[in-house]
Amino acid sequence: MTRPPKGSAAPPPGTGAPTLPAVPPQPRPLPPQRSADAPAGPPPAEPRRTAFAEGVDRLRAAAVTEPGLLRIIGALLAALVVAFGTVTAWQMNERSQAADDVLTRSQPLTSDAADIYRSLADANTAASSGFLAGGQETKASRDRYEKGIRTAAEGLVTAAANSPSAATITKLNRLLPEYKGLIERARTYNRQGFPVGGAYLRYANEKMQQDMLPAAEDLYKKENQRLRADYADARPYPWAALALGVLALAALAWAQHRNYRRTNRVLNHGLVAATATATIVMLWLIVGHSVARSNLGDSYDHGVRSLDVLHDARIASLKARGNENLTLVARGAETKKVGDETFDAYDFDFGKNMDTLGKGLAEAKGLADDEAGERPVAAANGNMAEWKKRHASAREQDESGNYQQALDLVIGGKGATVECFDGVDTSLAAAIEHEEREFEQAAGDGLDAMGYLPQGAGVLAGLGAAGALLGIGRRLSEYR
Repeated sequence: MTRPPKGSAAPPPGTGAPTLPAVPPQPRPLPPQRSADAPAGPPPAEPRRTAFAEGVDRLRAAAVTEPGLLRIIGALLAALVVAFGTVTAWQMNERSQAADDVLTRSQPLTSDAADIYRSLADANTAASSGFLAGGQETKASRDRYEKGIRTAAEGLVTAAANSPSAATITKLNRLLPEYKGLIERARTYNRQGFPVGGAYLRYANEKMQQDMLPAAEDLYKKENQRLRADYADARPYPWAALALGVLALAALAWAQHRNYRRTNRVLNHGLVAATATATIVMLWLIVGHSVARSNLGDSYDHGVRSLDVLHDARIASLKARGNENLTLVARGAETKKVGDETFDAYDFDFGKNMDTLGKGLAEAKGLADDEAGERPVAAANGNMAEWKKRHASAREQDESGNYQQALDLVIGGKGATVECFDGVDTSLAAAIEHEEREFEQAAGDGLDAMGYLPQGAGVLAGLGAAGALLGIGRRLSEYR
């Protein structure tokens, strides 16, 4: 076949081979479907597994073998024993600290607050007694007033450093100088023979009764609440520690029984040591806390409760003595109407305070648990009964117009009501001192019963965990 020369012109239209049109792109053909009878190709490659997943598989495989099971058992036993010791140390440390607060912080602060209350009432009583004596005021009466004021001021300093009741303490610190100023004015006018001295004394007594003593009582109640809160923290049973102890001992017993069934060996020294240490901690926990709880209960029932009653009774006697004195100072200037009857206000309050004193002495007698505690309460009760008789005689003389005879029956020497008041106050002070010793002994024994238990539980738990691991390790060595 001949081709035209390269330099020749293109053939004219209508001659030669026709030009083909452009072919559009065709869709890619689908791969042929493999029939069910066709042979399978190679499987797709599996994704690469992580090191963590492979490690889990190896652990699963090892766990079904005896050495793997022994390792798991050893780890669980050690963890249980350590958890038992740790929780025991934690819970008993909290209770030990609360018991220490009861003995060294809460109860002393409560007693200090009660002393502030009593000292203020005592100073008020001494001031009224000195006023009645006029220019014949004795040094003992003056010293008693000064001691009451000084004791209250010192107690407020201690409370300010340890008590959270800042507002109450600030109020008392502000009122105390005002009260002292009123008393000094009353004394000055009384020595000069001016009747206005009695008005100043009544105003000072009103400030004491309506402002200062309620604030002191509020401080006392708040400290008492703190004391009860510390008792509530010290006495509860450590249930979490007891539950973990039972669980740890049960797990150790099961492990030893399993070991016996598989090896026919009665004892595994490591597991026996772990069981012994856990048992010691458990017994120490039960006995120590039970003894501590019992002693703390005694310190509250025969110490704190008795002290509360005795403090209230002593304050009632001081208030009664102050009202008895003010009855003669006011000489009917202050009255109180009850129903259709009108009474001397101070004599009416005297009767109320004596009733409170009688109830307090009866309750204190019931709370006293030995002869040493009953004896001063009985003496105070006898003095109170005689006091009522002498007071009735003094009131009879005063209402008959025999003021000097009434005064002699109140602040005079032998046969006066002051002897009975002093007897009541001295007996109650002795009873309070006895109950404080009882409290300190019982609370101290309770604290000692928990002594070293937190530290001992931690050390023994560590030894028990080591014993469990050594015991299991001995078994594992047989597979090497």
